[in-house]
Amino acid sequence: MGSVVAVLPPALMRLFPGCEREPLVAADTVAELVDALNERWPGMRDRLCDSTPRLRRHINVFVAGERVGLERRLDPGEEVWIMTAISGG
Repeated sequence: MGSVVAVLPPALMRLFPGCEREPLVAADTVAELVDALNERWPGMRDRLCDSTPRLRRHINVFVAGERVGLERRLDPGEEVWIMTAISGG
């Protein structure tokens, strides 16, 4: 299993004391990355995924500039950007 860098949004970091901005995580897929983040900071999976499991509507994940889903395979050293969608009226 390779290591990737997860880049987390400040809004998510505020919910989990001690959460790092760019943790190094061992994961081969985005789903495994979410599992690993949840192991470090319990409850994070519920903030990122719904019960189906699928990424929540307001969560976007990007790898190499492309929006991806939980099934996306990851190469060692890749950066995985987790972003919250911005909405307004």
